[in-house]
Amino acid sequence: MLPTIPDLRQLRYFVTVAEERHFGRAAVRLSMTQPPLSQAIRALEETLGVALFARTKRSVELTAVGADLLPEVQRLLAAAEGLRPLAQSLARGEAGVLSLAFVSTADYGLLPLLLRDFGVRHPRVRLELTEATSDVQVEELAAGRIDAGLVIAPLPSRYATQLSWLPLAREPLVIAMSTEMAARVQGAGGAGGADGTDGTDGAADCARITGPQADPRAEWLDTPVSLRDLADAPLVIFPRRLAPGFYDIIMDCYGVAGIAPRIGQEAIQMQTIVSLVSAGMGVALVPQSLRNLRRTGVVYRPLSESVPAIETGLVWRTDEVSPVLAGFIEIVRAHAATVAPRV
Repeated sequence: MLPTIPDLRQLRYFVTVAEERHFGRAAVRLSMTQPPLSQAIRALEETLGVALFARTKRSVELTAVGADLLPEVQRLLAAAEGLRPLAQSLARGEAGVLSLAFVSTADYGLLPLLLRDFGVRHPRVRLELTEATSDVQVEELAAGRIDAGLVIAPLPSRYATQLSWLPLAREPLVIAMSTEMAARVQGAGGAGGADGTDGTDGAADCARITGPQADPRAEWLDTPVSLRDLADAPLVIFPRRLAPGFYDIIMDCYGVAGIAPRIGQEAIQMQTIVSLVSAGMGVALVPQSLRNLRRTGVVYRPLSESVPAIETGLVWRTDEVSPVLAGFIEIVRAHAATVAPRV
């Protein structure tokens, strides 16, 4: 029974005969005698079911099918010859695919730095990036649908034995507020009364707080503000069902301040949250790195309370570390060693 697929040896013979247009010269190039070469070409033709050469006593010419097939075979052989170096590159983590998910808060500080450094060291690795909340990422990791994720701690305890965690950075939360409100609340406790009011004419909704436009260069923009001064301002926040860890950290901040938040709006994208703040829909507690997201009508103020910090890190399946992922983990470790806690 004839083989249904030609082997690479036969294909090399075909290309050599096609280039030489002579079985004798082709045999010399291949360091073999002519009879086995002729037999191999006939076996190839029988396998393919077509004639590749028109033979005469004086010459050998490609048939129309052979001429059309020649460049395809040459490309196939070139690809086959590249398999060994490709396999070695894959084994060293120099080529391949890395599926990485990240929380939206990583967009404005960590993620660009990591991707730039990884791209410089591993330019042949293709990145598949997905934005998702921490809980979604953990589920995707457990299901084997992504290789790693940049998430906000803590991780669900039920995955403690399955996932590895590499802390990367800790940073405090800051308050994002409209410039109008920032102009009113000019210092920790300075604008509000002991009863929790904001010291204005009794407006309860931050969208109704009016006043002169804040000067972005004003010194008080870096002055801490107390959450107690913002007790009446609606809070814009991630839904707890999508980001319970981050949600609980924010609730803890209000607990430290001794007040209960008044949740006004929920949004699943950090950019949307800041846009709602810009529109006067409320205030938001966001990571300090979000100051890199500049939005007209929004300022970021530090908090006077000793509030919990958020910790962002890399998570992956403990028992599945590909060479490509190992290279990315190395990049993250290098950044973790140089990024000082911002708390």
